[in-house]
Amino acid sequence: MRLGLALGCEIAPRATFHRKNYFYPDNPKGYQISQYDEPLCVNGSVPVPGADGDVEVGIVRAHLEEDAAKTVHVGGAEGRIHGSESSLVDFNRAGTPLVEIVTAPDLRSAEDAKRFLQLLRQTVVELELSDAEMEKGSMRFDVNVSVRETGEEGLRTRTELKNMNSFNFAAKGIEREIRRQVEIYGSGGTVVQETLHFDPGNENAPPLRSKEEAQDYRYFPEPDLVPLEPNRELVERLRAGLPEAPWTRIERLKDEIGFTLAEGLVTSGRDDLFARTPGDREAVANVLMNELAAAGVDPTSVDGEELGKVIARRSEIPRSAFTEALAASASEGFSAERYLGETAIADVGELDPVIDRILSQHEGQVAAYRGGKEGLLGFFVGQVMKETGGKASPQVVNERLREKLKA
Repeated sequence: MRLGLALGCEIAPRATFHRKNYFYPDNPKGYQISQYDEPLCVNGSVPVPGADGDVEVGIVRAHLEEDAAKTVHVGGAEGRIHGSESSLVDFNRAGTPLVEIVTAPDLRSAEDAKRFLQLLRQTVVELELSDAEMEKGSMRFDVNVSVRETGEEGLRTRTELKNMNSFNFAAKGIEREIRRQVEIYGSGGTVVQETLHFDPGNENAPPLRSKEEAQDYRYFPEPDLVPLEPNRELVERLRAGLPEAPWTRIERLKDEIGFTLAEGLVTSGRDDLFARTPGDREAVANVLMNELAAAGVDPTSVDGEELGKVIARRSEIPRSAFTEALAASASEGFSAERYLGETAIADVGELDPVIDRILSQHEGQVAAYRGGKEGLLGFFVGQVMKETGGKASPQVVNERLREKLKA
């Protein structure tokens, strides 16, 4: 119910369970307990922020059902059934509770779909309903794709990409399926309603089976479970206890640091640390999304006040000290003082010979930089840092390199 409320759903006064009848190796008892025409959560809506405005995504329903077993295909590419030599079935998760969320067909691009999935995962994690670790299978998604002409009313035949467990793979799978359907219609063909397995390694999606409709499952009421009739007082208490939604926080932050950084902070769970870390807002956000993320530390354990001191003095201390400070920032008793005591090499007389030597050793890159490939500046900075053991002042190194490369 908390998830349904977070997604803007109405909590039904009465919800019932049904048996969904089908046989598959991961469901050998021949039926799955699910919810059919009376689900628990209905008619929700989630605003998905974007650089060019929000996309309103309708939530048709969020209902309870039991999970199936996990099928492991041996010998096939990317663990898929096609080309596999055999299949093993792991029943450890079979029968455990699962929430299925069904969206309305409101998403119009792979990027919007990816953004929605990231927000959904962050919502689930923040509500402490699941770790939502996709590589472990505790969150996965099926993607339905159909295409139509610009201005066309109604929806054409859809296909389903099954059991995807990566945001990037989902986006690639959607883009690939859009291209496939456009090519089919463009050649005068017809798209068949079917379930596909996207292979991210080869970026193809061989058919798994024809797509079933509701009548194929022969739903009937589950005789062993009573209907759910949520107490209205409980529903309102749960609603009042919801945290601020991720999409609301993105809207609040984007005016301060821009949409890209705001979205990155919120969907990675680093925006709370951002709020606790003083300093130039854009500089802090960039460090949290780049260097701190690369350090792999838990943002919830970082002392924001101490981290802010390190970020504010990053141009004055050796890069090695800055990197070490970030790596240690989640440790108990972390103090910036230890790292701020180190001094970066800023003496031009000491740095110039190092820079001159590096430029003379990489004449090809120097010519390419002067020919317009200014992105090579980072390469030269890295070489100087390597030569000085990370103790050179990045600011001074950048200034001296730019000056010398202009000559």
